[in-house]
Amino acid sequence: MAKVRLLALLSLLVLAVLQGTNAVTYSVTNTAETTPGGQKFNNEIGSDYSRQILSSSTDFIWMLFQQNTEADRKNVQHVSLFIDDMDGVAYTSNDQIHASARYIQNYNGDVKFEFTGVLYHEMTHVWQWNNGAPGGLIEGIADYVRLKAGYSSSNWVQPGEGDRWDQGYDVTARFLDYCNSLRNDFVAELNNKMRDTYSDNFFVELLAKTVDQLWSEYKAKYQGSISLILNSGYIE
Repeated sequence: MAKVRLLALLSLLVLAVLQGTNAVTYSVTNTAETTPGGQKFNNEIGSDYSRQILSSSTDFIWMLFQQNTEADRKNVQHVSLFIDDMDGVAYTSNDQIHASARYIQNYNGDVKFEFTGVLYHEMTHVWQWNNGAPGGLIEGIADYVRLKAGYSSSNWVQPGEGDRWDQGYDVTARFLDYCNSLRNDFVAELNNKMRDTYSDNFFVELLAKTVDQLWSEYKAKYQGSISLILNSGYIE
């Protein structure tokens, strides 16, 4: 009987932990319901699905950034998603995400998959530390999260492509993925360092090389792979 009580108590504790894991609440408002894009959102994506992704992406970001306690995270209690009749793709302001109904309408392909990736990117902006970091790095980390979640877009650059390490978005995401291969949890540690300030020297502290050295080695690695493929005769 004592064992039964103990198992029941343990089950309640586990349930409490699981329920408390994500105490953030989410809301979705379609302000563009009368537009073709707003109607496509309702028909092919929906508010219920969007709330689920907002919640699951939060859990994923906390895990990836190693933000295991409330003290590790920003103090955000509620995140609002708005589907608006606007140009562009999406943007985030503090705890509000605004997504474009026009982008949803005009996207050719699996719009639900694409929109999921957009939400992972934008939710990263809600949670990441970015005190003084270059805009390209901020956007690159957001796309890195999208990449690791498995929602990269088919039109992204390939590894090794790009002109600058801080070019942003997919270019910087691919570079950060390379850096993370050199030191596991590099991106999580980099994000944590940016809680108070930013310095390019963070790359030296974590990887013992300047960011420019790392970029050069990253480019050389993939340029060498491309040359090897070309010389092998697999590509005419």
